[in-house]
Amino acid sequence: MQDSNDKISTMGIFLHWLVGITIIGLIAVGLYMAENDIESLYPIHKSIGVILFIFIVFRVIRRIRRGWPKAVGDYQQWESVLSKSVHWILIIATLMFPISGMMMSGAGGHGISVFGLELLASNFDTAGKAIPLNATLAGLGHETHEILGELIIYVIGLHILAAFKHHFIDKNRSLLRMLGK
Repeated sequence: MQDSNDKISTMGIFLHWLVGITIIGLIAVGLYMAENDIESLYPIHKSIGVILFIFIVFRVIRRIRRGWPKAVGDYQQWESVLSKSVHWILIIATLMFPISGMMMSGAGGHGISVFGLELLASNFDTAGKAIPLNATLAGLGHETHEILGELIIYVIGLHILAAFKHHFIDKNRSLLRMLGK
């Protein structure tokens, strides 16, 4: 089924909620583990992030090929521009977020693995300390990951507020459509 004005395909709904909820969860875990220095959560955080990246790439390709679902209501130009901007920021940021995380980890010498399956080998010294493969790239990945995490929090918040506005104030079917109803 194609996305339309009235209905979004089951796959579109699934990918929307999978990416959205998982990104929110990964940001929450990322903040928690960084603030509390809980090393044991990093492999889980990274593994889920790498797996989610596959779904994100699929979602981005799908969205570009199929285009955006049509707006449910008639909106002022500023609302349409804001809506398109928020959606593009979310698409780009959710794509770049795991890329920056993998860049930070891989270039930082920590490697990239998915639940123990090594995709990029770690680079540890005999004392178990990571030796960066490229400290500049690792630093860029780290800064980008932090900035994108914060940006995503704000933009998802705006996205949720817009969904509630459409549902409770505009009284249109935008939210119901994304719930598959």
